[in-house]
Amino acid sequence: MRSGAKVAVVGGVFIVVAGGVGYGAYQVLYGADDSGGPVTTSAAAPREAGSGPVTAEETRRTAKDFLAAWAAGDATAAGELTDDAGTATPAVAGFRTEAHVSKAVITPGAPVGTKVPFTVDATVTYEGRSKQLRYASELTVVRGVTTGLPLVDWKPSVLHPKLTEQSALRTGEAPSPPVKAVDHDGVELTPEKYPSLRPVLDQLREKYGEDAGGKPGIETWIDSTVEGRADQTLLTLAKGVPGKLVTTLDADVQAAAERAVKRYGESSVVAIKPSTGEIRAVANNRRDAFNAAFEGKQAPGSTLKIVTAAMLLEKGLVSADRPAECPKEVMYQGRTFHNLAHFDLPSGSTFNESFKRSCNTAFIKLIDDVKNDAALGEEARDVFGIGLNWQTGVVSWDGSVPAETGGVAAAQYIGQGTVQMNALNVASITATAKNGSFRQPVIVPPGLDDREIATASRSLEGSAAGQLRDMMRATATSGTGAAAMAGVGGDKGAKTGSAEVGGQADSNSWFAGFADDLAAAAVVQAGGHGGDAAGPVVAAVLKAR
Repeated sequence: MRSGAKVAVVGGVFIVVAGGVGYGAYQVLYGADDSGGPVTTSAAAPREAGSGPVTAEETRRTAKDFLAAWAAGDATAAGELTDDAGTATPAVAGFRTEAHVSKAVITPGAPVGTKVPFTVDATVTYEGRSKQLRYASELTVVRGVTTGLPLVDWKPSVLHPKLTEQSALRTGEAPSPPVKAVDHDGVELTPEKYPSLRPVLDQLREKYGEDAGGKPGIETWIDSTVEGRADQTLLTLAKGVPGKLVTTLDADVQAAAERAVKRYGESSVVAIKPSTGEIRAVANNRRDAFNAAFEGKQAPGSTLKIVTAAMLLEKGLVSADRPAECPKEVMYQGRTFHNLAHFDLPSGSTFNESFKRSCNTAFIKLIDDVKNDAALGEEARDVFGIGLNWQTGVVSWDGSVPAETGGVAAAQYIGQGTVQMNALNVASITATAKNGSFRQPVIVPPGLDDREIATASRSLEGSAAGQLRDMMRATATSGTGAAAMAGVGGDKGAKTGSAEVGGQADSNSWFAGFADDLAAAAVVQAGGHGGDAAGPVVAAVLKAR
């Protein structure tokens, strides 16, 4: 601890004041000495090496010493109390020099095993302005591998829960001016009213803040070094002047999407205008800030049958009104595929019936007739725009249907295997099916920054497009999507999907649907069958059009 620092225990509360520095104070709700009176010491007693699990006393003592050193501004002492002093020491020092914290009051809670939660009440001071930054974090005490000493397991999140190895805490003039984001009709979009938009708005600010004509303020923020990751503002000491940024979002549809995903944990939904590719809504319900709706990578299950059906229709291998065999199961190159609950369809049933009932075997039986393992990926790219490096205006991922052979290629026909999608990709696939041609999704107009958006090499062949839409309409009215879409009016279509994921008891629920000039897709992790969870989410969004 810094020379001259004193630790006093008065009434069960430690108070540490760094002599002559005035940096901070540390409070910890641990007991006083055995006599009940105050105890003052100029330094912590030496710690002893041990073996085996860290004890409760070692946890208490190590956490106390580390937090006291941190609060006192003694980065060296704090760093030496961790298992990575070389990284921890400059990080703790930066709390004062880079984040400009002039005072910190740190209050631990009761330890849970070797974990110690605590709250931080920091005073941030910059150019004569001061403001409080309050948050909660935790630390874990471990046994040093070589020393045997109890040490804090160093992670950047100890200093702040949003910090990672690729970010730092900063205070100063903000790197980007603030923006006033509005929807396509001019309605303001704020993270307070639309929480799912927070990561999107952060990225929009970082990318377009200067172009929007704003002036930066004085802020404390999480400075990310990862390409494509936006900085996160934690505290505003002096407001900047926001510039106006027009997005393609729709406030009403966004509000419906926000409400819909709240029904299920780990869910995402995206809505797109098929005729233009304009993104009308994006929402996530997650424990973290990851925009899974735009950046997630998961098998989409039978929603990919929209693409598979389009390929088969264009090749003339099927027709909506022609018979298509749908047995309970089928084997392809040593791998067995079956339908949900091993159902089958009567002899003579049409391909339309297989599509609306989501018959896996009807699709897989045709793979040999295609005579090209790369055909599905080519259809996904050339017609539906998958994998064409979309420039949406924010960070997004545009899906993948890699070339495969054998049983893996067969699995791709039903959206399993190595196919990877997110809600944005499946919403775009649905929009392309409805429109007949691909319109790259955008969240800000391309003219704002003259970025080049992706274009598919061709449109969906006219007859195939018409049959595909009719089969999706049948799915929404009398197939697996009928229950979810019952309350949706207008010209509507749908496709359900269930994706089996290793380690999960329940499959992921996927659903894609359109109603008039709005298409949407949703995924709910471990949500069961497509219509069970994701279906109601999509329906709720489509009703808001």
